[in-house]
Amino acid sequence: MASPRRARVRALAKINLDLRVLQKRPDGFHELRTIFQTISLSDRLEIAFTPRRETSIALESDVDIPDNLVAKAARLCLDELRITGRVELRLQKSIPLGAGLGGGSSDAAAVLLALPVLAGGAIPMDRLIAIACELGSDVPFFLLGGRAAGIGRGTELYPLPDTPAGPALIVAPGIHVSTAAAYRSLNRGRLNREQLTSELLQNKIDGFQACVWSASGEGGVNDFEEAVFLEHSSLRALKQRLIKLGASPAMMSGSGSSVFGVFGGRTQVHRAIQSFRKETVFPVSLVSRSRYRSLWRRWLAAHRIQSEWPLQSRYA
Repeated sequence: MASPRRARVRALAKINLDLRVLQKRPDGFHELRTIFQTISLSDRLEIAFTPRRETSIALESDVDIPDNLVAKAARLCLDELRITGRVELRLQKSIPLGAGLGGGSSDAAAVLLALPVLAGGAIPMDRLIAIACELGSDVPFFLLGGRAAGIGRGTELYPLPDTPAGPALIVAPGIHVSTAAAYRSLNRGRLNREQLTSELLQNKIDGFQACVWSASGEGGVNDFEEAVFLEHSSLRALKQRLIKLGASPAMMSGSGSSVFGVFGGRTQVHRAIQSFRKETVFPVSLVSRSRYRSLWRRWLAAHRIQSEWPLQSRYA
């Protein structure tokens, strides 16, 4: 009987350095403009694959997550590879749920990156992205890492120059913000009243372009803040506190509820941590694309044969 092939990997979180919500698309999604950035906060995922004549998938998680994408990602991956076997997954969560940090999406992407290498197959990047899009709008970004501009649903991605791995602070207030509810609040508010005129749309796109061209990421905005802050005023206060502590930029990530600030040095981060007593805080670093891929090469070193992206299996 074949022995399991095992790997321990980490699923890194993300922040949005800019997020503009434009008009609703014919497919029901909203047209977005965003800047993704991977950060060092991560979940831990243990994956084992054993070749078998039939496929079975077992998931153990320290947090009960309805509709967990991890098992679904494993099923789609094996179907694409046309490989059967037993997949055992053990997930340890550190990324807060409902915080706009992409934890569930990153967990799913981690399976898509690791399982083909363990199973002895290969999925071209264009097919990996297509599978990731089935799982969620943020999932494709985590196949790539670093800093990237996302347009459309956020699934059309273009690399941006990486910046130094500067320190940042994530503040998680323990409020769960539903993405669907955030969109509903947004649609009831400013976007509906102004009906997204051509002038407003152009202003949003111009502002996004200016942020993309800014090497520091300063000038970014998050269109969800106005609607979410109306419902959760404490989040606005957290953002203002980060700004007073010297963070630049400081804003909410995704549709919330986490708020982050990027600082000039670790001393500032340690000083800022002392200002938050009730909230959970995570000192983190920005993770470049080259660092992201270097980590994955290390985690899968025993099972890969080369360093191209996506990584290729020595069992193929």
